[in-house]
Amino acid sequence: MSPERLEFQALGTVCQLYAVDRDAQALAHGATWVLELHRRLTRFDPTSELSAFNASNGGWVRVSATLEDLLREALYAHEISGGLVHAGVLHALLAAGYTHSFSEGDRPNPRSTIVLDPLPPLPDVLAVAPGAAKLRPGYGIDLGGIAKGWLADRLAERLGENCVVNLGGDLFARGIGPDGEGWPIGFGGTTIYLRDQGAATSGTIKRRWGPDLHHLVDPRTGRPAKSNLQEVSVIAASGTDAEIYAKTALLLGRQSAEFYLEQHSPGWWLSP
Repeated sequence: MSPERLEFQALGTVCQLYAVDRDAQALAHGATWVLELHRRLTRFDPTSELSAFNASNGGWVRVSATLEDLLREALYAHEISGGLVHAGVLHALLAAGYTHSFSEGDRPNPRSTIVLDPLPPLPDVLAVAPGAAKLRPGYGIDLGGIAKGWLADRLAERLGENCVVNLGGDLFARGIGPDGEGWPIGFGGTTIYLRDQGAATSGTIKRRWGPDLHHLVDPRTGRPAKSNLQEVSVIAASGTDAEIYAKTALLLGRQSAEFYLEQHSPGWWLSP
């Protein structure tokens, strides 16, 4: 059985939707939903909800249910990663020159000197309450891969019982796939079959603009990470968890990554 398929650009990357027993209109509605939330959650648009939150002056502000959920997800990611997946890195990314999306064409221009300190724990920067959130002055939130994994998980729920949502490598495969064996997914140079599982890849290769400058900040230094891994792919119970585990493993480096992933993931691939 051939699934319905749709490819589109969003979140600064190529997105793909596949579904069995769903028509093209259903996939188009899914793409529209992703694009709408991208506009609300991007840090690159000064009119987005996330940008408005980042511009708040340290007091409690109202946030939508969607942004509240994602901010809570960011706190969860910080906790299960031992503080390595840190959404409060916006000032560090701006200092490194990552001020606009790669999809806009121009490469980032770093400041001549980057002087940053280790980041405080995210709970010291971000607080969330029902319908509201508070951000420490001088910091900003970049939801990045957490948002992609979260959106993939929730769009898969919306699309039905047999689908794949792949948002630039952060994906969730739901159901038995087109042939009943699961969904075939490219993973570390091979093909695996996923059923009701997520997968994600984190790396420092694609969004790079200098020998030591890329988009993945290590909160232990406040600077772009230095790791003996260039890319990590991980399988998990959800796309969100896969994204968190992949980024954590990359920041840990190869030896510690193996130990960490043994505790969290049924399968992974590491590229030095």
